[in-house]
Amino acid sequence: MTAAHCISSRNTYRVYLGKHNLKNNNEEGSMALTPAKIIVHELWDSYRIRNDIALIKLQSPVAFSDSIMAACLPDSGIVLPHNAPCYVTGWGRLWTGGPIADTLQQALLPVVSHTNCTKPDWWGSLVTSSMVCAGGNGDLASCNGDSGGPLNCQNSDGSWDVHGVVSFGSSMGCNYPKKPSVFTRVSAYISWINNVMTSN
Repeated sequence: MTAAHCISSRNTYRVYLGKHNLKNNNEEGSMALTPAKIIVHELWDSYRIRNDIALIKLQSPVAFSDSIMAACLPDSGIVLPHNAPCYVTGWGRLWTGGPIADTLQQALLPVVSHTNCTKPDWWGSLVTSSMVCAGGNGDLASCNGDSGGPLNCQNSDGSWDVHGVVSFGSSMGCNYPKKPSVFTRVSAYISWINNVMTSN
């Protein structure tokens, strides 16, 4: 699963599993796979940033290991409460205008309720109910290069669900106050994901 805005017909893609350090080409426990197919949401709107989600089908099944595991999908329609603790991970810029990370970064980003995130001095009407906001305290955020990465949130039983896909942030900077990172809300697309998986 990734963001639709990450996919271009001009590019070829590789999927890395178990990857931690981008500079290490022989990283133990990691593997690179060529996608069999990439399906971008048919209603993806790059101008208004709507339906920013895509699925990548791998050519072969993946064997789980100490460094490769599956994350779960949330139940359809579930909306996390305000301040729910979630983690964004990625190799994006370490700060606004800063260098791209070599090693996988993670940041705790508490969920911001839809009511708060759509306030006029926050994101206003740009954020829809099919999105989830997290962060916004001016301290930690996703940044350029994190797009398409997951927002993972832990359940009470210890399992992890991917509740978001990094979609966009503020042009004023990655850690701008009242401009939390905005994610495609995965629970709004469960039926679409199931349909795509069934028909591909």
